[in-house]
Amino acid sequence: MRFLLAAVNAKYIHSNPAVYSLRAYAGEDLQPHIDLAEYTINQEMQDILADIYNRRPDALGFSCYIWNWNRIRELLRELPKLLPDTDIWLGGPEVSFDAPGILKSFPQVKGVMVGEGEATFRELMQWYVDAEALPEQIPGLCLPSGYTPQRELLDLNKLPFLYAAGKAEESEAAGLLAPFANRIVYYESSRGCPYRCSYCLSAIDKRVRLREPETVKRELQFFLDKQVARVKFVDRTFNCDHGHAMAIWQYIHEHDNGVTNFHFEIEADILREDEIALLNRMRPGQVQLEIGVQSVHLKTLQAICRRTDLERLERAVADIHRGHNIHQHLDLIAGLPYENYESFARSFNRVYAMKPQQLQLGFLKVLKGAPIAQMADEFGIAYLDEPPYEVLYTNWLSYEEMLRLKRIEEMVERYYNSSQFTHTLPFLERVFDHPFAMYEALADYYEEQGFFVESPARAHRYELLLEFALKWDGANGDIYRELLTYDLYLRENMKSRPEFAGHLREQPEVKAFIREFFQREERERRFLPSYEGYDWKQLSRMTHLEPFRYTVWNPADITVCTHPADGTDRTDHADAGMQYVLFDYHDRSPLTGEARTQVIESCRI
Repeated sequence: MRFLLAAVNAKYIHSNPAVYSLRAYAGEDLQPHIDLAEYTINQEMQDILADIYNRRPDALGFSCYIWNWNRIRELLRELPKLLPDTDIWLGGPEVSFDAPGILKSFPQVKGVMVGEGEATFRELMQWYVDAEALPEQIPGLCLPSGYTPQRELLDLNKLPFLYAAGKAEESEAAGLLAPFANRIVYYESSRGCPYRCSYCLSAIDKRVRLREPETVKRELQFFLDKQVARVKFVDRTFNCDHGHAMAIWQYIHEHDNGVTNFHFEIEADILREDEIALLNRMRPGQVQLEIGVQSVHLKTLQAICRRTDLERLERAVADIHRGHNIHQHLDLIAGLPYENYESFARSFNRVYAMKPQQLQLGFLKVLKGAPIAQMADEFGIAYLDEPPYEVLYTNWLSYEEMLRLKRIEEMVERYYNSSQFTHTLPFLERVFDHPFAMYEALADYYEEQGFFVESPARAHRYELLLEFALKWDGANGDIYRELLTYDLYLRENMKSRPEFAGHLREQPEVKAFIREFFQREERERRFLPSYEGYDWKQLSRMTHLEPFRYTVWNPADITVCTHPADGTDRTDHADAGMQYVLFDYHDRSPLTGEARTQVIESCRI
């Protein structure tokens, strides 16, 4: 008997821990009967169909989510034509909350595993192997005849470690199981959430179950020993239990391998001083925090059952920033009750002022089973009938405004979240009343130029931002050119110099200074001691030395004068002399990825 557990992931770098957990929990006696297959939504449907057909499973199970449900439905319509004798089972959040409707729509499906699937799948597998029990006697199923008894929640400490389970031939010399090489590794130390956010499926059950800290430590050591690049905790609110969070954070701090990054989703307003102090001691880049703010509009927060202390959240984010070692990812959701365009702009500006490394602008998804789905009519929330069930408009936000927010979200992604314009954007913001207005204007500019239809290449975005800046603040064009040049070389050692960078570096005096600097560095190794053995020409190619007339590495130091006659901001263009910045690409910030920089000296030209 062969049972194929199939996952259809959003991207190749993702893995599906659910199917691996099902197989691990089935036990060594049943695992020989279980095969796994992982695909992506970007693969051709017929390629997935052919692969499943070639495997000829006796039974097939799909793990269903909003991102793969459309593709799985396509497969469900075609598979019975090719494998009429193969039983098909479904599981996952996309099918758990409307299982009878799913079975009615797809009569070829034998049943749905509702909710947590590990114990249910093990009993189902046992039935297939020895037929000692009928499916109607297995708790946690929805069959065409109706629901079987509800299954009790699992003790998380009885779950086997899925990354150490499986067939021996799947192990590689590198250590980690072969399916997870070059992919994000997901890990859960808890299930459930103490909060009742109405847009989230975790609001259904407030019971939080924790995996024993000693078990978690032992399993995290597996990742540390294998030097896994990133481990993403899927706990809904990792720090909801203070002792649990402190024990795990203390362990990864004390056992840091210098490589592994750990991602946690937390509530920042409940962080304690000792937690923040511990986080501040982490290696730069060791920890990444995702913090859901969602809105700062109090009536909105009340409507979605969030009791966030915004002032405390702001203080916590600022305290973490002071450690200069942790990437913070803050989230907002558009389309929530009582949030109109103007109040969303205020939410944006307040979160933007917290200076997260990433600001995620999401759009409400009305998930099956989430409490907000029952309140959609009350709040006038219209949303897509198809996955991802995203909001179209509400009583407070029109469809036209939603489309505009979509364009603004794309600008935030391209220019802020890309971390490619970290010095240009703060200088440009001063031209606008507030940051949201800048991204709003930038989105309008893209729309006017048709760039949403034909998306510009990454390198071209620097030129477009310069054009936009000149439109709003043309008197300071030289400053923007130098800011963009600085931002560009912070990220990469460009072999082809962009046109906007100008020709200052080609002046004879500048070329002579750069040549003399690298020749002297070959002898003295004062600024580049780690490049021992390379001659000056090699040093000049492996690093970059750029001349600047303005202190673009600190935009706040660039003096801007306002002339009352025309109200135009103008930069003081008095010759402050030439300053050189050395970009060292072998020494990058583990937090930002930016090259290490050194201001070499100033001289007048």
